[in-house]
Amino acid sequence: FFPPRPEPAPLYPLSRQPSFLPMSEAKYSHPDQPARFAAQKKANDKRALDIDSVYDGSELKGKVVLLTGANRGLGEAIGKELVAQGAKLIATCRSTKPGYKGIYKVIDGIDVADEKAMEKLVKECGSEPIDVLINNAGYFMVEPETIEKPNFAEQLKMIDICAVGPIRVTSAIYNAGLLKKGAKVAMITSQGGSIAWREVQNANGPFDYGHHMSKAAANMASRLLSIELKSKGIMVSILHPGFNKTDMTKKYEEIWEVEGAVDPAVGAKRVCHEVNLMKLETTGQFINCEDGLQIPW
Repeated sequence: FFPPRPEPAPLYPLSRQPSFLPMSEAKYSHPDQPARFAAQKKANDKRALDIDSVYDGSELKGKVVLLTGANRGLGEAIGKELVAQGAKLIATCRSTKPGYKGIYKVIDGIDVADEKAMEKLVKECGSEPIDVLINNAGYFMVEPETIEKPNFAEQLKMIDICAVGPIRVTSAIYNAGLLKKGAKVAMITSQGGSIAWREVQNANGPFDYGHHMSKAAANMASRLLSIELKSKGIMVSILHPGFNKTDMTKKYEEIWEVEGAVDPAVGAKRVCHEVNLMKLETTGQFINCEDGLQIPW
C-alpha cells in the first residue's frame, strides 16, 4: 500500500504571481532575460546592476581555491579576482597557461574529459586541503543546432566536458582526501540547463540541443552531488554565472546589450559573491549569479 502523494509544487509559478516581484519577495529569477534586465534597471536593483555594492571579496583571502579552465574567458576573470583578493589559487588548464600573475600553483595538461589527467591533477595539487573547488571548465560549439542540422559528436563532447567533467574532477579531489568538512564546491553550469525555461528562452531558436542537454545533465549531477556530500559537511552550489561577454558567448553578441551581458570581471565577482554565501542549509540550490535568485529546474 502506497499513501497518496501530495500535489507537487509548480516548477515555476509564472502564471500565478506578478511577472516581477521586489527582490525581497521573489524566490525565482525570471526566464525572459531582456525583460529581466529592463526590470532591474527600472527598479535600480543594486544586487544585479552593481555587484560591488554587496560583494566582500576579503572573505576569500588565504583560501585555497582550485579552479578548472582558469586560462580564458570567465575562468580567467575568476582567477584574476581570486588572486586580487588574496586567495591561494590553484589554476588548471588544458594547454595554454594563464597569462596573469599571482597564481599559487598552475597545473596544465588537465582535460576534464580525460580520466588519466585526474591522476596528474591530484598528484600536483599536493596534500593541502582545498577550501573551494570551482568547476568552471566548459565547452560550447559555435554552430547553432536544429533538428534539421544536429551534430551528435559535438553533443556528446559537450555532455562529456560540461556534465561528466565536473564529476570527474570532484571525485578525484574528494577521493584524494582534499575536500574536508566545510569545503565548498561551486558547479558553474547555465540557465540553459533549466527545462522549465526552455519555452521562453528557446521559443524562436536556436535550439542548441547539445548545449542545453549538457547543462541539464550537469545540473542533475550537481544536485546529486550536493545530496551525497551534505552528510560530509561539504557544500555544493549550482551557479549560472550570468551573461558574460566572452568568446564562448560571442555567437550572441548582437543581443549582449539588450540582455545585460557584462564584462567577465563583473561576472567573476558575481560568482565569488555566491561562493561566499554558500552554506549547508542552501546546498544544492540552482542560483542565478546575476540577481542571486533561484532558477527552477
